[in-house]
Amino acid sequence: MSDTVGVRELRQNLSRYLERVKEGEDLVVTERGRAVARLVPAGADAYVELAAQFGATVPLEPLENIVKQITSPCRPAGTTDALLEETRANRAS
Repeated sequence: MSDTVGVRELRQNLSRYLERVKEGEDLVVTERGRAVARLVPAGADAYVELAAQFGATVPLEPLENIVKQITSPCRPAGTTDALLEETRANRAS
């Protein structure tokens, strides 16, 4: 279970809490009793552990490359757009 710390307490004692995080602890930051953030140690191990906890996967390449692939204007064969174009062409014949 993660330890919690309020925003005001964190701000006033930031160095102390950062030292705890560097040692491997993760902290949940609260504001008015509600969790608003999570401080976890930097590095792949902490990220992999957090991703696994929430059922996510860790990208194998930089996110910039993944976004470029998603937003690519080319349409591979078999897409919905290709099917619609083919259907419209067949109707016009």
